[in-house]
Amino acid sequence: MAHLGNFLRLHPLHTNELPDHPALNSLIHGPKGKQASNGSTPTNGAITRPDLRQFVTHILTESSYFLDEAVLKTFANKGEKKSPPSYNGVELLTHTYTQQEMDAVPWRSADVPRQWSSSGPKPAENWFGRRSRHANHSEDGTATFSEFDYGLRHQHSEHEMAYTPDVYDCHEVLNYNMELQDSMELDGAIRCGGSVGFTDVRMSVREMCHKLPFPLSPRTFPVLVIAAKGPQRHSLTVVQIPIDISNLTSALYSTGRNRTEGSSSINRKGVVLGIYTSIEHAQILPDQNIQWVMATASDARGWLPMWMQKLGVPGAVVKDVGLFMKWISEIRGKGLHSE
Repeated sequence: MAHLGNFLRLHPLHTNELPDHPALNSLIHGPKGKQASNGSTPTNGAITRPDLRQFVTHILTESSYFLDEAVLKTFANKGEKKSPPSYNGVELLTHTYTQQEMDAVPWRSADVPRQWSSSGPKPAENWFGRRSRHANHSEDGTATFSEFDYGLRHQHSEHEMAYTPDVYDCHEVLNYNMELQDSMELDGAIRCGGSVGFTDVRMSVREMCHKLPFPLSPRTFPVLVIAAKGPQRHSLTVVQIPIDISNLTSALYSTGRNRTEGSSSINRKGVVLGIYTSIEHAQILPDQNIQWVMATASDARGWLPMWMQKLGVPGAVVKDVGLFMKWISEIRGKGLHSE
């Protein structure tokens, strides 16, 4: 059984668990000496926040381990599916982590601790994933690694909205890009245990908004998004972690401000807040083909029971490969992609 970390989970982060950022200064903290909801003890009335570089390194390292030791080794392969216009098929992967496995997660004892904010047992997590391999060519039905890098890592949330028809907004609540530049090593890397680390790291908080068929309300998934190169050469990683940002004034949908400040009728609709976590990884293999792996767990909440969600998620996970290839083909030749 693969070791499970405490961040790539469906349990949403609290804003108290984020590294320091100017946008968080307006949050109301508890009285001096009271314990914060993330388990830390405020000093002079302020929350003790994790170090930014340690926070990012912990999440990226956990995600790489989860990908290698869980997704690629223990997830069940449910067979190959078609996702046109992609030339190659897509392997559908599934796994369920039990309540007992969730209870064993080192929430407080990890290098970057987290607090479980509710009593009782931790719920099981239903994960779905996919693996596909693609010729490293700039032609219809496939893409070069440079195109994968542009489409998945550069402006990840904006590009996800561009190639996914059901996504209608990717509102940025805050980003850590300036703070991360100050935390990088001289060579622009974040080290992992002294070895070659991740480079060109970007981190932001987003509200990803999805349309659902009538009569269901739109869903908004608030997520912390971390995108980086490496650590392998010609590889990229994108991690998304659910977060509760209902106490941030810069949030739009999580606070209901969109009902009066939305830019269009769809943006002003009331939403249901869902939870979503994922890891996405692409790299050039020794045979020069590109392997693209993604795994996700989610809960759209509202009136959608989990049994119904489990029926729909696998198809959506596979379909995304074709949607990405179609979009890349449409923008190819415009000089937009770069490694």
